[in-house]
Amino acid sequence: MKRYAYGLVLVLLSLLFSGCAGTPKPEKTAEQLYAEGEAAFGRSSYERSIELWKQVRESFPGPELASKAEIGIANAYFLNGDYIEAAAAYEDFRKLHPTHELAQFALYRQALASYNLITGIDTDQTPTKNALALFESFVRQYPKSEYVAKVQEKIADCRGKLAQYEIYVGRFYYRTDNYKAAAARFELVLVNFPDYTGHDETLLYLGKSYRELKERERMRTILSRLVREYPASPHLGEARKLLAEKP
Repeated sequence: MKRYAYGLVLVLLSLLFSGCAGTPKPEKTAEQLYAEGEAAFGRSSYERSIELWKQVRESFPGPELASKAEIGIANAYFLNGDYIEAAAAYEDFRKLHPTHELAQFALYRQALASYNLITGIDTDQTPTKNALALFESFVRQYPKSEYVAKVQEKIADCRGKLAQYEIYVGRFYYRTDNYKAAAARFELVLVNFPDYTGHDETLLYLGKSYRELKERERMRTILSRLVREYPASPHLGEARKLLAEKP
């Protein structure tokens, strides 16, 4: 009798635990995961949307849903301020879908992601160079795109930043009495960035470098150009003072 009661208890416990465990929930489809990612994206929960869309991508969905998840991941990284990850994700999208209708948008955003990594003119200019190369590539590939006007503005800004960096380096050489290196740097700025609007400063420091190198004729040529081309420059007074110096 005791053995029978003990066995009955075991059966009842087994049934109880199996009932508590319940039936395992079915796995979500790629479409459901994508929809949840969209909802998270709409709430600005970008990290959650990335997590969900990565699950979509890893479930090997159809090409249309896969491309939507991939561009969504890139957009979420971008809007979350993760520009390094965003640039990589946009580049991956372009490689996987070179003829996709969003390929030009991906290139535009990839360039913007690099642009947003730019800090100052006294730091490494790799992000500036990367952004400039991508923006220029965009204009070559999509000359009639709706983004071209904005891209042209960014190209001018990137070139301006690179010119300012070169001037910054030239001024460093000048301050450390390395006048020959300073003059060479300023000359290169004039050649490589002829469209830069702040060359009155370049000309002033180039003229001053030639002055220190005892090349007064070259100094006069450079400073005379400053006076002629930049009549409203704040450096005009110093340039005229140097020009008025007696040999």
